[in-house]
Amino acid sequence: MLPTVIRRAPAAMASVRPVLVVAGIGNATGTGGATARLFAKHGYRVALVARNADHLNNAAAEINNSGGEAAAFPVKSYTYPEINALFKAIRAHNWPSQAKAEIRVALWNASHGVWKNFLDVTEEDVRDSVEGNIVGPFAFSREAILAFKENELDDRGRRGTLLFTGATASIRGNVVTSAFAAGKHALRALSQSLAKEFGKQNIHVAHAIIDGGILTDRSLSRHEGDAQKEYKNNLDIRLSPESIAESYLYLTNQDRSAWTWELDLRPAHEKW
Repeated sequence: MLPTVIRRAPAAMASVRPVLVVAGIGNATGTGGATARLFAKHGYRVALVARNADHLNNAAAEINNSGGEAAAFPVKSYTYPEINALFKAIRAHNWPSQAKAEIRVALWNASHGVWKNFLDVTEEDVRDSVEGNIVGPFAFSREAILAFKENELDDRGRRGTLLFTGATASIRGNVVTSAFAAGKHALRALSQSLAKEFGKQNIHVAHAIIDGGILTDRSLSRHEGDAQKEYKNNLDIRLSPESIAESYLYLTNQDRSAWTWELDLRPAHEKW
């Protein structure tokens, strides 16, 4: 993994607390939850977004009980109206401390996975993939960039950072990934286009290809016995969500003289 640069919010922003908006939390055992916890430790307020309100509330409570500031913003779907209302709610939120809040980082970690042979893919599968990998990210990016454009340049010359979680399917299709890969290819293309267009406005856009399985409660449950212990404890064979979060913090802390558009993250002993 690339070296991380650990920085807290700059002194010039002491009266302004930066906000991380992270869409796609699940049950907070994966990348979204790990990123929220790490950024909270580094001085960010965290706006948690997902469709499961209970999971969001639990994740927010965990961060708040650990001394951070987090708030839950459940959505019914990732449509334009829902995401537009989401950002309005985040802007209007009354955080516990009185410091001004600025949306400085936004992570699109939500997705919709479809792993089926092509002739088994349904119209509903396609619609869900399009919403999770195309429509939602377009709406989310628009609102995040509009928020960034209101910000002054920070001490590294940035107005904001927009991050996307991709997958192996972002660059390679397979026999059961027609719907999933089509969506992830589109997400990658969107991120590249936005990086080209808005880099000129000091907005950093980056895409991360997650090439391999991530340790979460769900992925762990797919293994049993010794195989489960091996998957949990062997850092060589799967990705750690905390390590992915460190990479996202690294991307956020880059200055504009050397921005990364794309990272490819994978475990050391990949077989694919």
